[in-house]
Order: sequence, then structure tokens, then C-alpha cells
Amino acid sequence: MSFSDEYIIQFPEEVQEIVKTLRKVIKDEEEKISYQMPTFGLYGNLVRFAAYKKHIGFYPTPNAISAFESALSEYKCSKGAVQFPINKPIPYELITEMVIFRVEANKKKTAEGKSQKKK
Repeated sequence: MSFSDEYIIQFPEEVQEIVKTLRKVIKDEEEKISYQMPTFGLYGNLVRFAAYKKHIGFYPTPNAISAFESALSEYKCSKGAVQFPINKPIPYELITEMVIFRVEANKKKTAEGKSQKKK
């Protein structure tokens, strides 16, 4: 059993299903536990999420929150996090778009870092 599996089984079944679906949405990336949350990475950290009593906390970094500000307007947000209420449909398509955004941002950052090293 992976760390993420152990994380998931501690929640009620309906929350487990949400978290399992989130894992599938982010499936292609490297998975680990960081800050006691499932964390996904590719060319560095991409996103984290955590289940709470009334919401799913999704942590895609401040640049993703800024980039998707209008799409996130109905959710409670902070600088680097958004709260998706458990009692409402989880916006998996939006989460997918945010993960893609983060992958592209990390690829660009990695490419820029490599080009800086060549100078």
C-alpha cells in the first residue's frame, strides 16, 4: 500500500471516491506525500491536495490560482490554494486544466534553467 493509499483510506467512503478521482485526474505525474498531503510532480512539484471535513483543499501554486482566477471565482481561494466543497460537484475538468497549466509552467522553468546553465 502506498502512502497515498494510506492517506485515502482514513476518510469516509464518499470522500475517498473524490480523492481517488483526483488521483486519476493527475495520474500521469510522480506521486509522493509531502506536508502530509498527496503531492504530484513533474519537473518539480505540480499540485497537492488534501481532504478535510467539508472541502477538498487543492494547492496548485499561486501562478495557477492567478491564471484561473475567473474560473475559480465561485470557490474560496487564497494565494496558492482553492477549496472545493465536498457537498458540490468537484470541477475535475478545471482541475485537469490547472494541472496541464502547471506541467507547462514547470517544463518552461526547467527549459529556462537549462538554457541559463549553458551560458
